[in-house]
Amino acid sequence: MADLQEATVTLPSEPASVTTARRYVCALLGEWGLPPEAPAVDSVRLIVSELATNAVLHTSGQSPTFTVDVRLERSEELYIGVTDSHPRWPQRLPAAVQQDNGRGIMIIRHLTAESGGRLQVRPAEDGGKTVSITIPWAVPVR
Repeated sequence: MADLQEATVTLPSEPASVTTARRYVCALLGEWGLPPEAPAVDSVRLIVSELATNAVLHTSGQSPTFTVDVRLERSEELYIGVTDSHPRWPQRLPAAVQQDNGRGIMIIRHLTAESGGRLQVRPAEDGGKTVSITIPWAVPVR
C-alpha cells in the first residue's frame, strides 16, 4: 500500500473540460479504492465540477488551461486542487447577483466542511492561484 498516490491532468479552459475533469477524478478515486456507491463520490463529483467550472468561467480568457492535482496521503487525506493562471481569487458575489451564478465557492466550502475538510486558496508560481480542498479519506488505498 503506497503512502502517497498522486495524479495530475491539464485541460483546456473550455466548458467540455469540466466533464473531463470530473470523470478523471472519479475514475482515479475508483482506482484508489473508493466504491462508486460511496457517499463521498457525489460530494467529490460536485466539488470537482465547481472547481473546474470556476477555472473555466471566471478566468476571463486569461488562463488557456487549468490543472487538476489529486493526492492521497497515507490513506488519511484526499487533496484536490485546481490551478489556473488568472490572478483574481474567488469572491462571494452579492446576493442580488447570485441568482444564476456566484454560488460555486459557497457550495465547495459547504461540502468540504460537511466532509470534515478544509478549503484553501493560495497563489500559484505563475501569478495565478490554486483553489484546493483537503478531506479525510476513510477508504484503504489499493
